[in-house]
Amino acid sequence: MSHTPNELVEMFPDKVDKIHDLKISDSAFAKLVDDYHAINRTVHRGETDIEPMDDFRMEALRKERLQLLDAIAAKLN
Repeated sequence: MSHTPNELVEMFPDKVDKIHDLKISDSAFAKLVDDYHAINRTVHRGETDIEPMDDFRMEALRKERLQLLDAIAAKLN
């Protein structure tokens, strides 16, 4: 299996424990993380041509991933 870039543990290495704790205690945060991972995997499949997609779809997914990342980062601060 290939390595998927932009994983939360790589982006927030100092917040791994907090991410884990919030996923357990905050269902809204857990949904944000699950949604982020799902979109991140889809973007990765598109970028590697495992699941080819047009530029408009890729751009929309990247924007959605960034919005989720911003929401996650806000809860981690």
